[in-house]
Amino acid sequence: MSHAYFISGIDTDAGKSYVTGYLAAKLIEKGVSVVTQKFIQTGNRDFSEDIELHRRIMGIDPLPEDLDHTTAPVIFTYPASAQLAARIDGKKIDLNVIDNATAKLKSKYDIVLIEGAGGLMVPITDEIFTIDYVESRQLPLLLVTNGVLGSINHTILSLEAIKNRDIKLEAVLYNEHFDTDKVIAEDTRGFISRYMKKHFPNVPLYFIPSIR
Repeated sequence: MSHAYFISGIDTDAGKSYVTGYLAAKLIEKGVSVVTQKFIQTGNRDFSEDIELHRRIMGIDPLPEDLDHTTAPVIFTYPASAQLAARIDGKKIDLNVIDNATAKLKSKYDIVLIEGAGGLMVPITDEIFTIDYVESRQLPLLLVTNGVLGSINHTILSLEAIKNRDIKLEAVLYNEHFDTDKVIAEDTRGFISRYMKKHFPNVPLYFIPSIR
């Protein structure tokens, strides 16, 4: 049975693309049939730079599903939230296009990792947020966090929103790439770990090593 997982971050620069590619590469090493998909790509024309990064980390060439845009079915030119980028390009976002692309990938691969755009409360339209999409499609969620100043606030707000929506949280993924301030990073790791043990005792916290 094929499974799709949604990978979101605590904010725009949490390191989702790197973590998504890293997870896919590890699954490939285990012999799992896996593909990555970009939920909505902004700031590009005719290609997804995030999908390209996934493939480099996975160590593979572009897939046929990359070339026909199945892995990045919605692309806007302006690097902004989806609702703003769509408005600038004079287009509307059809979520059915994304659903159909995911279904097509699920028919071929065992696991589909869907990388979101920004955080959970990034607007898709004036009425629909990313978290609404995750909830309505009943997608298990992986949350990417890190150790930069302010990430505790963003992480706890995201976790509170996830709990409030009763979304299935598969794991929290701590991206070590941003551990430049060792004091802040160590405290952030400890705080998030303690918070999860208290409020999400059955959800694992994984540390994703940086490749510099």
